[in-house]
Amino acid sequence: MSTSRAAPPFQEVVETEGHLIDSHVMEQIFDKVVAHGGRFEVEQFRIGRTNDDPSYLRLKVEAPSRDGMEQMLHQLMDLGCSPVDSVDAMLRRVERDRAAPEDFYSTTNLRTLIRYRQDWIQVEEQRMDALIVVRDGRAFCRRLRDIQAGDEVVVGMRGIRVLPEAKERDRLAFAFMAHGVSSERQVEAAVRQTAALIRQTREAGQKVVVVAGPVVIHTGGGPALASMIRGGFVQALLCGNALGVHDIEAALLGTSLGVRLADGRQAEHGHRNHMRAINAIYHCGGIRPAVESGRLTSGVLYECVRANVPFVLAGSLRDDGPLPETITDMNQAQDVYAAELKGAGLVLCLGSMLHSIAVGNMLPSWVRIVCVDINPAVATKVSDRGTGQAVGVVTDVGLFLDLLSRTLAQS
Repeated sequence: MSTSRAAPPFQEVVETEGHLIDSHVMEQIFDKVVAHGGRFEVEQFRIGRTNDDPSYLRLKVEAPSRDGMEQMLHQLMDLGCSPVDSVDAMLRRVERDRAAPEDFYSTTNLRTLIRYRQDWIQVEEQRMDALIVVRDGRAFCRRLRDIQAGDEVVVGMRGIRVLPEAKERDRLAFAFMAHGVSSERQVEAAVRQTAALIRQTREAGQKVVVVAGPVVIHTGGGPALASMIRGGFVQALLCGNALGVHDIEAALLGTSLGVRLADGRQAEHGHRNHMRAINAIYHCGGIRPAVESGRLTSGVLYECVRANVPFVLAGSLRDDGPLPETITDMNQAQDVYAAELKGAGLVLCLGSMLHSIAVGNMLPSWVRIVCVDINPAVATKVSDRGTGQAVGVVTDVGLFLDLLSRTLAQS
């Protein structure tokens, strides 16, 4: 009589280092193994002796199948684990532009290292949903559309190390719902902490980038944002055609979407005002010429021109006009957005779900994001799409900007 023996489980030994307890990374690692039907055994664990010292974890993991192990390792890599017997990352040459090998490694926004010629090198220009291209001994994140024939890209999951961001004890932790606590006091606390982040960012020589939707103008936040730009607290503005149009409409005609900003009443024939604003800019030959000629004398874009702060208007299918400076090629708009985000230490996302999520996808995990919106789902969606460093402030954007502008002016 023959007896069948169960196949032995697939095993790997992985290790990770960092603030594993404070950031709850260790428990996430254990949960991932169990969720994939696996088992784990802690072979070694060292706790950091101070707040700055990293902890070390060495773990043997088992999975019932090869596919299960591959899926588990992929999840554990995102938490900073890498196989102990790590070999050099596997490279494969691209045969055709924009067509990568099917098993290419897709990046996260977390700091990433690859093992190359028996040494760990850091991947540059980190962003999520990219490939890793190795060239002249250096590694870079590249979008799929930027991959060219002849590039060598990282494939598989060996020789890759992901470093999760440590949890900050003083990280903003805003909960802007009124649960028996004054919402005004909560917003003021958020404003103070955001103002402190702006000052810290500028003192570190990094850029503060504002991503804004047209609601900034509709809610009366335009003058406050203009004041921040004039005061040197903003180094780039990323938005859509709509913000530009309604900012100029407000400056020229005193309305936004045809509603008078002074009293909130609908202006007679106000629905045409945004088209009149666009037409006025075309008569001047563009936004900068409109400022230089004296036709445009106030507003957010006016202050950008005066202070030489770059602004990018990304178009969309529903745009009217659009304004002459609006970039209607989405690939080009993404490229210009990404260029302006280089050197950013803080990004303020103000009332724009689409642009906030897009910018979050372009940023590495160590760039702070403060997302302000009256809809709590916006900040949640930004975080859910991989931008875990985003902090949500649920409040009226105009109110937030007014308080923030005044706080910064007092510094």
